[in-house]
Amino acid sequence: VATNDVHYLDKEHARAHEILLCIQTKTVLSDPKHLKYEPQEFYLKSPAEMARLFGEAPGAIENTVEIAQRCNVTFDFKTSHFPEFKVPEGHTSKSYLVKLCKAGLAERYGFDDLDHPGNSRERELADRLNYEIGVIESTGFIGYFLVVWDFIRFARERGIPLGPGRGSGSGSLVSYTLGITGFDPLRYNLVFERFLNPERVSPPDFDIDFCQARRGEVIDYVRRKYGKENVANIITFGSLGAKTVIRDVGRVLETDLAYCDRLAKMIPDIPKITLKKAFEESPDFKRAYDTEDKARTIVDYAKVLEGLSRHAGLHAAGIVIADEPLVNFLPLAREQGGEIVTQFSKNHVEAIGMLKADFLGLQTLTVMRETCELIKSGKGIELDVNKLPMDDKETFDLFKRGDTIGVFQLESRGMRDLFRRFAPDRIEDVIALIALYRPGPMQFLDEYVGRKQGKITITYDHPKLEPILKETHGIMVYQEQVQQAAKSLAGFSLGQGDILRKAMGKKDAAEMEKQREAFVAGCRKHSGIPTHKAEKIFEMIHKFAGYGFNKAHSAGYAIIAYQTAYLKAHYPVEFMSANLSNEIGDFEDLPKFICEAGEMDIEILKPDVNRSSARFAPECGAIRFGLAGIKNVGHGAAEAIVLERERSGPFKGLLDFCHRVDMQKANRKTIETLVKCGAFDSICSNRGRMFAGIDLCMRRAESDNRDRLMGQGNLFAALEGPQSSLDESLPDAP
Repeated sequence: VATNDVHYLDKEHARAHEILLCIQTKTVLSDPKHLKYEPQEFYLKSPAEMARLFGEAPGAIENTVEIAQRCNVTFDFKTSHFPEFKVPEGHTSKSYLVKLCKAGLAERYGFDDLDHPGNSRERELADRLNYEIGVIESTGFIGYFLVVWDFIRFARERGIPLGPGRGSGSGSLVSYTLGITGFDPLRYNLVFERFLNPERVSPPDFDIDFCQARRGEVIDYVRRKYGKENVANIITFGSLGAKTVIRDVGRVLETDLAYCDRLAKMIPDIPKITLKKAFEESPDFKRAYDTEDKARTIVDYAKVLEGLSRHAGLHAAGIVIADEPLVNFLPLAREQGGEIVTQFSKNHVEAIGMLKADFLGLQTLTVMRETCELIKSGKGIELDVNKLPMDDKETFDLFKRGDTIGVFQLESRGMRDLFRRFAPDRIEDVIALIALYRPGPMQFLDEYVGRKQGKITITYDHPKLEPILKETHGIMVYQEQVQQAAKSLAGFSLGQGDILRKAMGKKDAAEMEKQREAFVAGCRKHSGIPTHKAEKIFEMIHKFAGYGFNKAHSAGYAIIAYQTAYLKAHYPVEFMSANLSNEIGDFEDLPKFICEAGEMDIEILKPDVNRSSARFAPECGAIRFGLAGIKNVGHGAAEAIVLERERSGPFKGLLDFCHRVDMQKANRKTIETLVKCGAFDSICSNRGRMFAGIDLCMRRAESDNRDRLMGQGNLFAALEGPQSSLDESLPDAP
C-alpha cells in the first residue's frame, strides 16, 4: 500500500507549517529544539509524484485506490438523536408541554384558557402560544423544550440563580411560560421566528446563564438523568484570525512586539475580516506590505496560515446530550483535565442531530445572589431581582451619570461615556445602546444620540416603518426589525423575513438578487410602493442588516445590566462587598473595585483576624476587608482562621492564634502577611513587635501542641493560666 503523510497542501508551505507548529507549541523558530517535520516532504503529492516514488512497487498505488474506494463513510444528517424526556403517565409529549405552558401562562399573565380568551390581550397570548406550539410540534422539537425545561426546573428547585435568558430563545412565548427565559417577549416586541423559523428549520439553541459557582450542579444532574456516556462537553477550536495570525507569526519570527502590534492594528475592526479584505479596506496595511520587508514576510506566512486551528479547548458552555452513548455517533477525546469532549465542534454536533445546550457560567449572577444574601442578613429584606420595577429613578440616574463600574456589560470607559452622553431614561434605551456599542454599528452612535436629543430630525423612508423604528429613533438597530419591515412593507411572513436577513448577512450575490426581486415585487403588491422607492428601501435595510444585533440577546443583557445597576444604586455597600468577594485572587480587578468603593464614599476597613470574614462583608456602613483577599493568605487559611474564631472565640494574642490555627494552613508567610497588613492591630498595635515575635510564638505553639498530643502538657503553661504572658514579653521592635 502506498500512502502519503500529509500535513500541508503545497511543497512551498513547509516553512509556514513549521511556523504553525511554533505557534501551537509556544516557541520560536530560532529555538534549535522547536518541533518540525523533516525532510520537507509532508505535502499532498500528485499522482505522478506518487508513481515516481513507488515505481518499484507499481501495485501499491492500485491497492491504495482500492482501499479508498471501499471506505464509504456516510453521515446521517436527517435523524435526530435527542434524549427522550419521559412524560408523566397519561400524557403525550405535546399534552404535557401544553399543560406546562398553561400553568406558566396563569402564573405570568393570570390567564390559562387558551380556547376562550376573554379580551384582545388574552386572544393575542392564546394565538401566539398556539402558533408557537404548532411550529415546535411540526419541526420535531417538543422533546428538546421539555429537556431544557427539566434542567431549568432542577436549577430553580435547588435555588441556583438563573439569568433571564439571552439569545433568540427569549423571543419565544413558550420559553417564557415554561420559565426557561425570564422576560416577556410581547412586552419587548420580540420575534419567535428569529429563534425557530418554520420556513427554514435549524435546531433551536438556548443560551442559559447559571450562577458560575453552581453551574456544575446542573450539568451533573443532566449526566445522572441521561447517562454519563450520553453527555459530553463540546470541543472548540481557536482559529487564526487576521489580527491574531499577524501577531503570532511575528512572535515566532521574533519581530519587535511593537512593530507586530502596529501592523495588526492597521487591520480594520470588522467582524470576521480576512487579510484579503484588509488589503482592500486599509491603505496603511497595503502600503506596509508593499514597502516594508518585515511586513511582507509576516503577511506572506500569515496568508498561508490564516483560518487554521491555533489550539483546541473546551467550549465555554456547550454540552451535547444524546439518546444513547455518544461513541456511537462521533469521536470523543479526553481533555487534559480529564473531561470527556467531542472531537466535533458545535456546528457539526448539531448537524448530525445531537441536542446541544449552552450552560453558561456567569459570575454576575453569583454577585447578585451574594448581594441579596447580604441584604437579607443585614437588613432583613428579601429581594427578588426578577421582580424589580423597570422604571426606577435612582437606577436611571446612575445610568445617566455613567456610574457603571460593576454593572454588567457597561463597565468600559467607552460605554460609560456613551451612557453619560445619551442619558437613557427607559429600558429600551439600554437595550439599544448595548446593541449599538460594537464594531460596525458604532458608526451610527453619534447619529443615534443626536436623534435622541432632538439635534437631528428623525425621518422614515415609508410611513409603515415608523411603528417599527420609532423605538430606535428611526435607525434600524435589530435583526428583528429587518423581519418586521419585510412583513409590513413586502407582505413577507416573519419566517421569510428571517431568510432575507440571513441572505443580507452572508452577502451571497445570487441569493441577494433573488431576495431583492421578491422584496421589490412584494412592496409593489402589498404596499403600492413604486419600484425605485422599494429599491431604495431595500438598500437602506441592507446597509443596516449587516450590523443588526439580535434584540432578544441585547434585551437579556440589558435586563441583567439593569438588575446590577439597581443593586448598586439602592444597596451600594452590599453590592460592592459581593463584587470585591468575587474578585478575590484577581489582583488586577480587586484594586479597581476598591477604588470604586472609595469613589462611592464607602470606607474599606482594614483586615482584622477578630472581625474579618473570609470574604468582604458590610460592617456599619463600611466594608470589612476579607482575609481571603489578602495576597499570600488565600481561602484555605482564611476559612481556617474564621472557623476557629467562631468555634472558640476571639484570638487573645499572637501565641493564642498560633496555638489554635492549623499552621499547615496558616504558615509563617501567612502570619507575616497578616501582621504587616494590620490584621493583628486590634490585639497589638505595635506591628514591629508582633513581627519580631512570630518565630518565638510559632516554636512555642508547635512545642505545646506536640506535648499535648503526647499527653504530657506543660506544667508552667498550666500555672500561667489560660493565656501565657508570652505576647506581653515579645521583643521590642520599631
